[in-house]
Amino acid sequence: MLNWLKKAFAGGAQGEAASVKGEATEYKGYTITPTPIAEGGQYRVSGVIEKAEQSHTFIRSDLVAGQEAACDFSVTKAKLIIDQLGDRIFEQS
Repeated sequence: MLNWLKKAFAGGAQGEAASVKGEATEYKGYTITPTPIAEGGQYRVSGVIEKAEQSHTFIRSDLVAGQEAACDFSVTKAKLIIDQLGDRIFEQS
């Protein structure tokens, strides 16, 4: 069920890098760092949202063909999360 996640953090099926770290972006007081995960020649949208001493990691089901496009899309998704949830992203469920 979560094989893609296991492969991603284990380096992928073909020994791909687990994730790529893109350039950090500031948005509404938050720092967004895209960390798309290499998977089967594509990249899974992923990133880290930080504010002060708090951080939230997100992994989406979206796959993007290129590394740069995946970083851009990860930032777009993070902005959407921030707009929808604000500081609630740091709350424990």
